[in-house]
Amino acid sequence: MNTHKHARLTFLRRLEMVQQLIAHQVCVPEAARAYGVTAPTVRKWLGRFLAQGQAGLADASSRPTVSPRAIAPAKALAIVELRRKRLTQARIAQALGVSASTVSRVLARAGLSHLADLEPAEPVVRYEHQAPGDLLHIDIKKLGRIQRPGHRVTGNRRDTVEGAGWDFVFVAIDDHARVAFTDIHPDERFPSAVQFLKDAVAYYQRLGVTIQRLLTDNGSAFRSRAFAALCHELGIKHRFTRPYRPQTNGKAERFIQSALREWAYAHTYQNSQHRADAMKSWLHHYNWHRPHQGIGRAVPISRLNLDEYNLLPSCEDSIGCMHGSSEPDLRNWKSPTSQFTQGARPDEHP
Repeated sequence: MNTHKHARLTFLRRLEMVQQLIAHQVCVPEAARAYGVTAPTVRKWLGRFLAQGQAGLADASSRPTVSPRAIAPAKALAIVELRRKRLTQARIAQALGVSASTVSRVLARAGLSHLADLEPAEPVVRYEHQAPGDLLHIDIKKLGRIQRPGHRVTGNRRDTVEGAGWDFVFVAIDDHARVAFTDIHPDERFPSAVQFLKDAVAYYQRLGVTIQRLLTDNGSAFRSRAFAALCHELGIKHRFTRPYRPQTNGKAERFIQSALREWAYAHTYQNSQHRADAMKSWLHHYNWHRPHQGIGRAVPISRLNLDEYNLLPSCEDSIGCMHGSSEPDLRNWKSPTSQFTQGARPDEHP
């Protein structure tokens, strides 16, 4: 039962009222005064109880029992059948002599508003390359620059920030290890894309990973001659996603979702630089400490045969998240196991 907020009587109050009436403890006018309703309301609930029992005290549907202008079931089926023959809504309305709005409502209920809904759903194809560096996913996410906290974090729609411009977060993630690299650029043009690829390749090389293949969308920056020339120079085979199919680059898309939820919109930042600084720590946590569901809750860095690096250096250049940074050589580094007790390590998070 879904009682509206102004209801004087709940189910239990209705039951209590009719039981008192049946036991002759009160009369109808007295019950009306005691329960704050009118005498006709008292008689209505008493009549329903006598006819249906306790089930009659529940809220009934407010939908009319008869809808004379409702479309006939046979005509609704005809609309769906014509749609399955790939007719447009206008042609269906003309053929059956009904209004376009009626056709639209019927098709919406049937889940056939778009012709594309007639196509069978493509099966989800999950894949993972066998070794780190076999495939690197790259994508770009546009974020509004921060002049002051906006409505996305304050919850107040009046806290709008317009005209501040955009930051472009370039992301790269290894298909096998899920180790990620990010950088923020002022635009998404080809010079920024070229610089990001250089920085990403250098970052993974410092972790002992050589990039063999690259997957991006069909953005103009990635289609540019300069980007193609750099891929050729680095010996990287560049592939593109299918047009209008972001699922093809799903690992990068999923990483962006995590970044937005856990970093970009997780805290109230005073300005864009504050947000950029927080990205460094979050990316370190993502690569070195955060269990990843897609790889059996392993930490991404463990797939590079590296142990969790538990000390976040204070020097921002040592994190390797920003342009011109350098990652410490950790290929032979192992964390001292004596620091941890048996079971989950203190820096692991679900």
